Amino acid sequence: MAVEVKKKPGRKPGIPKSGGRKRGTPNKSTADVKAVAQAYGKEAIEALVGIMCNDEYAPAARVAASREILDRGYGKAHQAIEHSGSSDRPLVIVTTEEDED
Repeated sequence: MAVEVKKKPGRKPGIPKSGGRKRGTPNKSTADVKAVAQAYGKEAIEALVGIMCNDEYAPAARVAASREILDRGYGKAHQAIEHSGSSDRPLVIVTTEEDED
């Protein structure tokens, strides 16, 4: 009795991906939402400044408004990421070169 091996669909190993949307091309559905949101950008920033400067709001709300303003004005702060392998040892990356024969 012969065992039939099914082939996996898709491109062969080593063949680069082709086609699809170019990097940086905006998604059409989110582009519309982004355009509408940008129309209210000035008012949104003014509202955040109003919350940040008003003592009637809770301190947590004032900090959140401050953070949003800073993130938009200066970008989000970088966050350190620690990678570890098994048993909390450093992660070891091994690369190999394949023969192209």
